[in-house]
Amino acid sequence: MTSRRSAPPHRTQPKPVLQKVSDAAPEAIIEMRGVVKKFSNAAGEFTVLKGVDLQIDRGEFVSIVGKSGSGKSTLLNMITGIDHPTSGQVIVNHTDIYTGVSESQRSKWRGKNLGIVFQFFQLLPMLTLLENVMLPMDYVDMYDFDLRPVRALELLELVGLEKFANKLPVLVSTGQQQLAAIARAMACDPPLLIADEPTGNLDTRSSDTIIGLFEHFVQQGKTIVMVTHDPSLTSRTHRNIIISDGELIDETISRGLPQLRHRHMLEFTKLAERRVYQPHEAIISRDEKLNHFYVIRKGEVEVVLQKQRSKETVLSRLGANEFFGEAELLRGGRSIANVRAGRAPVEVLAIPRGDYNRVMEESPVTMEAVGKVVQKRLQEHRMADPRGGRK
Repeated sequence: MTSRRSAPPHRTQPKPVLQKVSDAAPEAIIEMRGVVKKFSNAAGEFTVLKGVDLQIDRGEFVSIVGKSGSGKSTLLNMITGIDHPTSGQVIVNHTDIYTGVSESQRSKWRGKNLGIVFQFFQLLPMLTLLENVMLPMDYVDMYDFDLRPVRALELLELVGLEKFANKLPVLVSTGQQQLAAIARAMACDPPLLIADEPTGNLDTRSSDTIIGLFEHFVQQGKTIVMVTHDPSLTSRTHRNIIISDGELIDETISRGLPQLRHRHMLEFTKLAERRVYQPHEAIISRDEKLNHFYVIRKGEVEVVLQKQRSKETVLSRLGANEFFGEAELLRGGRSIANVRAGRAPVEVLAIPRGDYNRVMEESPVTMEAVGKVVQKRLQEHRMADPRGGRK
């Protein structure tokens, strides 16, 4: 993680008194199972998270987006142990962080397992940058006392602040304060970094530096979960999770139809029927009247033109997050080709025709994008079958 010329040894630490979860998937670092969060005030009870199921694997760089009030910050608070779910289970690094755990136990566990970066830095103003970075090591009693300043300086060097180590936060720029906050978050070498709008108060150049650092950490095996509103940042993450009204949008829907409004994505998420087809199994037959729009979740499908009984042409192969059936539904006709599963099982999401057409009418930007795909595929079909192509 750092440019360790002589990596500080870890002290032998007692194991945290937390409930271990033996059946957690080995690759998962975060698992949320049916997480519900409700708040009550004078106006009544509000459900902010509505049964969230989420898995994030070790080594992923994940962005979380959503409109104000959608539940992003509450979701992060569940992962960090800052807030408690009303119901459901949260497992981080194979540890159930809420079942039978006191606040002090969770706080100590958080110090060793999580790095947290806030939008407003939250550096202690009376401490130097070096002392701020050392603070988490002091809190969880990690690394030998004399080696803590060595490690803190290495981290400041990593983020380009070694020359400012003895300055107070007020004497450096906002971008440099955020870099110091990132160095502090990584002080105890946590496997997971949580960042809440880490570039929200920074200029473009500083933001790029921050994301470059995050990419470096991921290459070193860290996992990063970042809330952001910046599309230029979400394009650099492995996954982009969208939350809308306290519910997660299916990632296949958001990737396949990115122009949709979040409320429409959520509607498709709820309406979609999951179907699995075995290798080479027919999904759509030519001249069939279509009643669904399909988005591929896993695997590959083949779009096939059958010219003769013994001869066929594979017009295209479509993979995860691509869609089919759009031409027929938009144009109101029958299927112009056969569609079948590829050489391995394929999983698709099927959205009813009426709901698909209604949402397309409400989303002209998506209609335009899908229409371009339709024209391209019809052209491919005409080139493959100039005498038999249908409109």
